[in-house]
Amino acid sequence: MITLERIIPNRKKALFFAQRQLAELVCDAVNLEGIHYTLPEIQTLLDGITVGGHKLSDERIALNQANAWKFLFAAIENTQFSLQVEFVCHLHAIAAKEEALIAGQFRSGQVTISGTSYMPPLASELPHAWQQIIFDYETLNAPQLYQKAIGLFLDMARLQFFYDVNKRMGRFMMNGILLSRGYPAINLPAKRQTEFNTLMLNFYHSNDKTAMTAFLLDCLDPRLIDIMAEE
Repeated sequence: MITLERIIPNRKKALFFAQRQLAELVCDAVNLEGIHYTLPEIQTLLDGITVGGHKLSDERIALNQANAWKFLFAAIENTQFSLQVEFVCHLHAIAAKEEALIAGQFRSGQVTISGTSYMPPLASELPHAWQQIIFDYETLNAPQLYQKAIGLFLDMARLQFFYDVNKRMGRFMMNGILLSRGYPAINLPAKRQTEFNTLMLNFYHSNDKTAMTAFLLDCLDPRLIDIMAEE
């Protein structure tokens, strides 16, 4: 069982290990979207070499994911990470480039979520909803940090602020909160996709974050917890 209280917050150390994990973060994220790259293929792609056998659109999505992580890392390193709308939309413009219907701004129309009858709020309600998120999450304290950061991811996924790339954006912002405060990032392994999808569908319907919070905490790498517990 992972004991979060063992973590000694250290932004430089947490960021260092997240940066070393970039290829894995990208590989798992794209596989969760049904884009089947292997880790060596992602490593090759990040080295600037095109990998055969993949669609150009899939390559673009993978590179967008990497570029968004790099932007996030730089923002955290320069203490510029923010929950303000402008930052979130700029990050979305990178992550959703040539993929979402509109990249870099909140959606202007209604959307649905496949597999559930739940309907996200109207587009006109999104600015107020984001202000509520800022109010809820900018006063985080350490004992609640992981639960609150995961809650932000879940809120972004459920409210669907963008036409597409909502879950990926939620994970970026969740990890931005964690890394900027010196805590290790949460990576969602692609091998747990079925479990993740099932729990998310239940969450969309119920808005109960308990099961998804426990699941994502279980995705934390215990090796990173041990490293972050060292003086």
